[in-house]
Amino acid sequence: MERYTRSNSLCNFFDEDPRTAQSPPRHPFRSLPQIYDHHHDNLLFSPARSSTNSTNLYSLLPPPSPESPWILSPHQTPSPSLLYHCIASLHREDGTIFSIASAKGLVFTGSESRRVRAWRQPDCTERGYFKSRYGEVRAILAHGNTLFTAHKDCKVRVISVTGTPENFQAKKITTLPKNRAIFMFPRKNYTPKHKDCISCMAYNHAEGLLYTGSWDRTVKVWRVSDNRCVDSFTAHEDRINGIALNQDDGCVFTCSSDGSVKIWRRVYGQSSHTLTMTLRFQHSPVNALALSSTSSSCFLYSGSSDGFINFWEKEKMSGRFNHGGFLQGHRFAVLCLVAIEKLIFSGSEDTTIRVWRREEGSCFHECLAVLDAHRGPVKCLAASLEIEKVVVMGFLVYSAGLDQTFKVWRIKILPEETGDVEGIDTGMKITEYEMSPVLSPSWVEKKLQGDSSPFH
Repeated sequence: MERYTRSNSLCNFFDEDPRTAQSPPRHPFRSLPQIYDHHHDNLLFSPARSSTNSTNLYSLLPPPSPESPWILSPHQTPSPSLLYHCIASLHREDGTIFSIASAKGLVFTGSESRRVRAWRQPDCTERGYFKSRYGEVRAILAHGNTLFTAHKDCKVRVISVTGTPENFQAKKITTLPKNRAIFMFPRKNYTPKHKDCISCMAYNHAEGLLYTGSWDRTVKVWRVSDNRCVDSFTAHEDRINGIALNQDDGCVFTCSSDGSVKIWRRVYGQSSHTLTMTLRFQHSPVNALALSSTSSSCFLYSGSSDGFINFWEKEKMSGRFNHGGFLQGHRFAVLCLVAIEKLIFSGSEDTTIRVWRREEGSCFHECLAVLDAHRGPVKCLAASLEIEKVVVMGFLVYSAGLDQTFKVWRIKILPEETGDVEGIDTGMKITEYEMSPVLSPSWVEKKLQGDSSPFH
């Protein structure tokens, strides 16, 4: 029987009874080889390209062996091989995990169980959980020592996280908007809370502004320094599903079930925002956004319910976003996206995670791998850079699905090869994909007939 002891460092979280904050058992997940033995016994390799450079690059990877958990991607593309390994798979009876965020050596997950769990990176040993009376946690955002959590009561809690991953402390700083006293008269500058679920958040580091997008079709902007709402506007004709922010110029991107992606900019010298562009390339609901911005380029990615990932490239001179193409591979809806470096991770209703890479200096993309280990639609993703070396780059990817499973992936990739590399773009070859064996045949049949199941 698992034993739990009280964690004194978590007592002040949400101003609740200290007994609701508990420390984890010693073994929070099963040993991975017991779960994925069949993967280890049958290692799959991508065919090497017929070039000298390709052979040399492959030789730099550690050779897999029957005893090694590392797997070379079986996905056949002209790209170099990608090495991946699921280092942790955790199953909790907490219900669906809606959100993931990482900061200060910890990973935080929010679910419909009213709990925010904290895990140590990278092995995901559980360090404790915070239980709140405010309902399910739909969105989590971390920046530095600050954690923002959005709850079922349509409010945001601002949490201070200090200390080390082994002995950290979490304390609620404030609530957005602040709770009013029962007999307090309405203030002139008082802004009411969202009228429906807060589905997404973004944070402007330089200005200290928190953006919240909601199913009530509005976006609210909060100045964290004084906890005031400085702007509120109706952004879409349907529920808002995702929000992204360019830290370089402050542009805000929103996506919605109305099938559009919109770009907003703050009015100079003011707190209000104005619409600058509407990007619409399909009528399917847009579920997720990801922004990949470097000193030389800026790409915006959107995942929609038709299974496509559209992307736009920003012109350097005009600042306009031009449609560059789409990434095709997922069989059903794309539910989550993460962009880091030149990689894009996409989680889908078809239970898979795809890893895409953009070719340097062009709009060409290639699918490096298909991670197929969840037994339900992949609801949320998070990623961080683990190692950056001359030859091999390493990433940690965190995924959660409707199978109530939380997984951690360690991924290593080789640098791009010189020479011509074919990409995945609007002219890519459409391939037939087999139905995933983990999906119910009746459920797949309904999906193919156009019956879209809600995943909100």
